[in-house]
Amino acid sequence: MNPNRAEGVLLGLACGDALGRPVEFDSPEQIADEHGTLTDMVGFGTWNQPAGTLTDDTEQALCIASSVAEHGSFDPADVAERFRTWYESEPFDVGVMTRRSLEALDRGAAWDEAGQSVWEDSPEGQNAGNGSVMRCPPLTIPLRNEPERLVEASKQSSQITHADPRCTWGCAALNLTIAGYLTDREAPLQWALDRIRSDAPDELVDALDPIAAGETPDSLSTSGYVVDTLQTALHDAIAADSASDAIVTAVNRGGDADTIGAVAGAVAGARFGAVDLDREWLVAIDETEAMRSLAIALV
Repeated sequence: MNPNRAEGVLLGLACGDALGRPVEFDSPEQIADEHGTLTDMVGFGTWNQPAGTLTDDTEQALCIASSVAEHGSFDPADVAERFRTWYESEPFDVGVMTRRSLEALDRGAAWDEAGQSVWEDSPEGQNAGNGSVMRCPPLTIPLRNEPERLVEASKQSSQITHADPRCTWGCAALNLTIAGYLTDREAPLQWALDRIRSDAPDELVDALDPIAAGETPDSLSTSGYVVDTLQTALHDAIAADSASDAIVTAVNRGGDADTIGAVAGAVAGARFGAVDLDREWLVAIDETEAMRSLAIALV
C-alpha cells in the first residue's frame, strides 16, 4: 500500500484532534464569533494549551500504535498497561468511562474486566461514549487485509474501557471503513456495514446506513455519544473534497470538536493521504515526524 495513506490515518487523526482541542465544548456560533471559520491551529481556548497540542484522543491512539509496532501484533493486555501508564502521567483530559476503567485496571482488574464492570455500573446515557472510537484507527494499518482479525481487535481495543456493544461494534465499523479506503474498496462504509450488520446493534447500523447511501440526516449531532460521533464524522469524511476540508467541517461544528475532528481526520486521511493535510497543521504538531515513522512501522 501507499505509505502516504497509512501516514494519513495517524496524522489525520492528530490534526483533527489538535485543531478541535481549543474549541471543544464551544457551539458553532461561539467558534464563528471568535474565529470565523477555524482553519488554523490556535493556542489556549479549552484546556488552555499551546497551538498544536494533542489530547487523549491521539495519545491513546499512539499507545495502541506503539504497542502493535513493538510486538508485531495486537495485544490487548499490553495496550491496557500502556493506557494505565499514560493515565499515571496525569494527562489534562481523560474521559469519564476511560478514567473509571483505568482506575479499575490500577486496582488489578484484567483488561477484559475493567471496562465491562464500568459499563455494567453506568446508566443509559452515560455508558456509550466515543472514547474508544477516537483511538482505534491505528489498528487498520497492519490489519487492513484481514477484516475478521480487524473486527476482533477493534472490539477488544474498545472493551478495555468501553464495553457497550455500540462502542465495540462502532470501533469495528470505523476501522473496517478505514481499511476499505486503505485497500481501495468501492464504497468502504457500505462494505463495512454489510460485514457487521447481522451482529452489530441496530441503533448503530441504522444511523450509518444513510451515510453509506450518500444521504445527509436532518441533523448531525456533536455530542460525545458514540453513535452520534460516528454518524457525523463519517458523513464529513465521506462528503469532503479533501482531508483538510473534512477536518475543518467537523471541527467547526463544535461540541466534542476534537474527537469528531479526530475520527473524521483518520477516515479522510486514509481516503486522501497525508499529503492532502494542511502543511501548517503538521508543522504545528511536535509529534508529526514520530507519527510518520510509526505509520511506516505499522505498514
